[in-house]
Amino acid sequence: MPHTEPSPPVTGRPSDREEREEREKWAGAVARLTAPGAPFAVVRGERGTPEYADGPRTLREFVETTWAYGDAVFLVDGERRWSYGEFFAAASALAVRLTERYGLRPGDRAVVGTRSLPEWQIAFWGAQLAGIVAVPLDGREDGDALGAVLDDCAPGVLLVDGEWLERAGEWAARRDGVRVVLFREGRAEGRLPGGAAVERYADFPAPDPWAAPPAVEPRPEDDSVILYGGGARGAVTTHLAQAGAALDARYRTAAAALARGAVPGLGPVPETPVAFPFSHPVALAAVYGAMAAGGSVVAAEAKGGGGVPYELEPTPVTEFRVTGPSGEPVPDRGPGRLWVRGQSAPRGHWRDPEATAEAFDGGWFRTGDLAVRHGGGVTVVGRAGAGGVNA
Repeated sequence: MPHTEPSPPVTGRPSDREEREEREKWAGAVARLTAPGAPFAVVRGERGTPEYADGPRTLREFVETTWAYGDAVFLVDGERRWSYGEFFAAASALAVRLTERYGLRPGDRAVVGTRSLPEWQIAFWGAQLAGIVAVPLDGREDGDALGAVLDDCAPGVLLVDGEWLERAGEWAARRDGVRVVLFREGRAEGRLPGGAAVERYADFPAPDPWAAPPAVEPRPEDDSVILYGGGARGAVTTHLAQAGAALDARYRTAAAALARGAVPGLGPVPETPVAFPFSHPVALAAVYGAMAAGGSVVAAEAKGGGGVPYELEPTPVTEFRVTGPSGEPVPDRGPGRLWVRGQSAPRGHWRDPEATAEAFDGGWFRTGDLAVRHGGGVTVVGRAGAGGVNA
């Protein structure tokens, strides 16, 4: 089992007795949820790291269950509401188009480059339903930096809005076979430089609410998402890792309910405002949590993906440590390099075995983030260097 426990939510400045009581409640909730046979029981996986014993093993398995929420609201965009049924039909139709019309196959890459719009979720989950590796980009990359990222992941399709088309259009026009789907035009022209056509999502046939996604079955060990944290070096996570992140969200909700004396799953469905760009890991986790409960996602005033401090919470299958440059421990509140181990950790760097070997130490993955520890929690405060995920 992991050597760290999730910390209870901190509200105000409790006394020592109150804080101790809260920690005891939280520890009791953790024990009830993670014991053998419990909903979030933990086992050791093939790599020797903790994994959930039950639950979905791929993101496709996870998202397929949301179809049952039907008319419940999933995405909120101003006055526009997307139900789970509408969303799943749209994502399934896009997945079919990616495989049957564009000829993409499991393992190919799809860049998801839009603002935090409902279409972002359709693009991301359409890729997952097709077994295609999603590459979410947050808009910090531009010019040569964006070209380097695109060269590295070599996508077969760009799923973009008008702002992204302006950034990535010239790159796509210079490469045969790269398809472009334009979700919202903005100021972008209808054609790429050099005459390569752009297909507008608005021109696609209306999704059939009863049509199934492609008949592909990703394996837990297959790649699911590539995240670029700065520079042209991507961290790759598998379907098993992303499914673990989705279960983490369920676990935190259940543990919080038990700790306050409530029954998990019996409260009102959540409405989740997401202030980070959808491409950010914190936003992905928030969306997973909403989807697990049949709640709705509202894109708030999105913050930039880089340079914004954010909290990380240990879970039954995730461990963190913060060290100095040579691996030495650092005191609480002291900045250091963040390492992660567990089901949700990356499997390595995209097509870079040497960098992958350098990034792992006894099952621990060096994220390249700069973080501080405080009690049982971790706050990411920036990047450890300018050279990318493994800086």
